[in-house]
Amino acid sequence: MAEWTAGYLGGQGRRQRFLAVLLCLAVLAAALGLAAGPHGIALPRTGLEIEMFWALRLPRVVLALLIGSGLAMAGGLSQAVLRNPLASPFTLGIASGGAFGAALAIILGVLSPWAMAASAFAFALSTSLLVLGLARLKNSRPETLILGGVAVMFLYSAATSLLQYVGTEHQTQAIVFWSFGNLGRAGWNEIAVAAAMILLPAPLLLKLAWDLNALAGGDEAAASLGVDVGRVRLLGIVLSSLMAAGAIAFAGVIGFIGLVAPHAARMCVGSDHRYLFPASALFGAALVTAADAAARTIWAPQVIPIGIVTSFLGVPFFFWLLLRSSREYW
Repeated sequence: MAEWTAGYLGGQGRRQRFLAVLLCLAVLAAALGLAAGPHGIALPRTGLEIEMFWALRLPRVVLALLIGSGLAMAGGLSQAVLRNPLASPFTLGIASGGAFGAALAIILGVLSPWAMAASAFAFALSTSLLVLGLARLKNSRPETLILGGVAVMFLYSAATSLLQYVGTEHQTQAIVFWSFGNLGRAGWNEIAVAAAMILLPAPLLLKLAWDLNALAGGDEAAASLGVDVGRVRLLGIVLSSLMAAGAIAFAGVIGFIGLVAPHAARMCVGSDHRYLFPASALFGAALVTAADAAARTIWAPQVIPIGIVTSFLGVPFFFWLLLRSSREYW
């Protein structure tokens, strides 16, 4: 018993140290993002540069941290409630649904932050519920969910393209912003809305951690431990959609973060969701912030859309995970 206790406490200590390392990594990425400018790496010195720092660069970095953590937690939660290693807001079509909701708000002329966020959340949630319905089909398998999510993603992509076709030139340009992913147009009002949608559900994720740990052993095993599987799965889908919509509504579709970050965090801290969610949030925040800094410096003074950068980073990892999952999960 004493040896088991010592091993458990030692594992807890290692996880906490990993969280500290990831926190330092996120802080370092934030510092890099604050220092990265259109003319290279430089800290603001003149009055104009300082004013631009507070009005443009700082909001961009704060939004990057929020979006990275939100997409990562949404991805980790999707994987947990659906018990699918390939689940994420991107692969399940949630991101495309949220982007269509934001595009529809643009076409309808409803441009307030709350209205756009509500529209993105409504369509992201509808996509999630559709995927959840597929998960409850008899004999459904992990690839069924992914294929269903891909089908929904193409459906919403086609619908978004139709909105671009019928919209005005200004509306079409605004919709293209969502499809590429961009952190440069959101102000503090949008950041406040995104923070509410991403950070407020975070304590509920930690509260669900024990239930999700039990759910990892299967629905029957979790039910035998007193877990209300249906309630946990539905609540998880709603929270995942809310966080993903909060990220998508003001930055567009930023792919693969919700897939890469939870798996990378799992390699560091294991599958205990009490540690996995904070680790995923920190890793996602660091990844998006660093990718945005790279997007602003690789081709300066041109700024590469961050969605392109994260896709280049995420596609190789996705193929590796796909090949690995084909053997171990399918």
